[in-house]
Amino acid sequence: MAGPGGAPAAQEGLPQAPSAAKNSALPQGGAEDAQPRGARDTGDGIVPPRKSRRRGRRGRGRRKEEARKEAAAANPEPKPFRKSPQKPSGQKPSSRNLSKRPGAADKLYAALDLGTNNCRLLIARPSPEGFKVVDAYSRIVRLGEGLASTGALGEAAMKRAIDALRICAEKMERRGVIRSRTIATAACRTADNGADFIERVKRETGLSLEVVSTEDEARLAVAGCAPLLDKACSSALVFDIGGGSTELIWVRMDGENGARPVIADWTSLPCGVVTLAERHGGVEVPEDTYARMVGEVSGQLSPFLDRVKDGTGGDASNFHLLGTSGTVTTIAGVHLGLSRYDRTRVDGVWISPDDVQCVTRALLAMDYGSRAAHPCVGQERADLVLAGCAIFEAIALAWPADRLRVADRGLREGILLSLMEADASRRRCRRRKRRRRSSPDAGGNGTM
Repeated sequence: MAGPGGAPAAQEGLPQAPSAAKNSALPQGGAEDAQPRGARDTGDGIVPPRKSRRRGRRGRGRRKEEARKEAAAANPEPKPFRKSPQKPSGQKPSSRNLSKRPGAADKLYAALDLGTNNCRLLIARPSPEGFKVVDAYSRIVRLGEGLASTGALGEAAMKRAIDALRICAEKMERRGVIRSRTIATAACRTADNGADFIERVKRETGLSLEVVSTEDEARLAVAGCAPLLDKACSSALVFDIGGGSTELIWVRMDGENGARPVIADWTSLPCGVVTLAERHGGVEVPEDTYARMVGEVSGQLSPFLDRVKDGTGGDASNFHLLGTSGTVTTIAGVHLGLSRYDRTRVDGVWISPDDVQCVTRALLAMDYGSRAAHPCVGQERADLVLAGCAIFEAIALAWPADRLRVADRGLREGILLSLMEADASRRRCRRRKRRRRSSPDAGGNGTM
């Protein structure tokens, strides 16, 4: 049969019959001596039995393979070294040496804040601008529900919080977080069964919650929103309206070229949106009830206000307000007329106290259903938003300011920045030590 080019098929690499020259190598003698068992006479010569040779090779191959397996079982070879055998599932292996490049792109940090009302998680990686968010999670759990009246965390509230924390733990494991800080604030700080709840969280989710002090909470809040402070002002009042407490921090912008803000004084009020709404009501809030809430908060503010006015907290002549909380971001969203909440439009926006007053009056005029239907309030905040407005109004009355800056950031951002800065500081320290050890002036030979 001819191939495509007209040449005989044998020239295309197909097997050919042995030539007479090859047959001449067979033993000379009678037919029985020259022809092995099973050989075939094709007319051109004697062809040895191919099947016998193939079977023989297969047999020898199987015996060699069995011998190899027996030898491997007797002397097992070491398994290949794995870079990170305990790396949580979900993190992709990286060819980069993280011990040499601790700021590599796949080094992720996590900050978790379990408050009286919310459970929030932020996962990020370091970047030249500070950090870049990789994943985030937020859920209203109302851990402090009923705490003001019973003094303890309720079973339903704890279950809601644990369900949210379990999701946070799964996200952290799936992302391969290498460093994290998980904190709990006012509810766990004040509840009689707070310590028992922390142990239960550890058993059921694997997370080790750290109950932070009010001072640490205030410091983290300032660290998280410090980039939004106006360096042209000499001071600012930073406030964080939480579910179970409200932190107020008086900061000074000392130094030149936008130096870091210095905490001059701070306080923590034992009231938040959850505790205040439970005492006065949040579903139906008439004007007189709202006025009582403002009066209660104003009374708690007086000692701190006196300290700041006395000058112990710094210059109060040129300052602005900076609010970081769900209350303030909700007010900003309503003021901007957003059809749905948009963090990119809210975070960092400047509004005036008069704008806040207009929003507060509009919310007071609504019934519960109308507040719940508002896209920037929603069902979960409808019974809490007016308590938050009352806290803010008391602050604005105590510190009249021309401007308020809104921060959709706070504790989680402060945690992330502090973790990353601590790691960067350790790396700088290690580099200095290595340079000193390798220096010829260190008393050695100049080698490590």
